[in-house]
Order: sequence, then structure tokens, then C-alpha cells
Amino acid sequence: MKVAEFASKLNMRILTGETGLDREIRGVYTCDLLSWVISHARKDDAWITVHTNLNIVAVALLAEISCIIIPEDISVEEATLKRACQEGIPILSTGMNAFEICCRAGELLKSTGSNLAL
Repeated sequence: MKVAEFASKLNMRILTGETGLDREIRGVYTCDLLSWVISHARKDDAWITVHTNLNIVAVALLAEISCIIIPEDISVEEATLKRACQEGIPILSTGMNAFEICCRAGELLKSTGSNLAL
């Protein structure tokens, strides 16, 4: 499933414009320890984190993440949004907490026949 469709179906706000919305999501990964994400997230995962600093863009690039999801309507630093746009990494925002996002994303990806990586 593409990032744009994923965001739309889960009523998420896209904070980074149109960049990267055609990327494929194959799974969802939730973690806030950046070094752990680099070594454990899978290519094309949507990554859920409460971090909003510039480092999340670098981690997403290294781990080949499809998009970054910020839960609970946490504000994202302007510098982070700017860098994400430059690097083609979509950042999504939602009022849901990480557990709710995981549950809804799992249901959505399974229902579409995606090759969901669990």
C-alpha cells in the first residue's frame, strides 16, 4: 500500500507535502531507540516514534523507512519537516497513540492483501 493511501484511510495528516507519498508500506515498526530502529526496522516499514528532532530523518534514510508516523498530535520541529521534504521522507501525524496506530494499520494492511511484515 502506498503512503498516500495509508494516510488517507487512517485519517492521518501529511506534514511534508507531496514528497514520497508513492512509497510502498510493507510493515509497521514502533520504537523510540534510534539505534535499535536502524538495526531492526525493515525496509519499507512505516515507523512510529514520539521523537521529532532532525535525527529521525537520518534514521529513516539509513533504515529505508517508507514514512515516519508521529502519534498523539505531537508537534514536529520545523527543521525536521524541512529535512524530511528534502530527503523525500513523508512525515504523518495523528491523534492516535502508538498502540491504536499499530492495531488499525495492521487491520488495514491485512485487509488489502499487503505482504504485511509482522
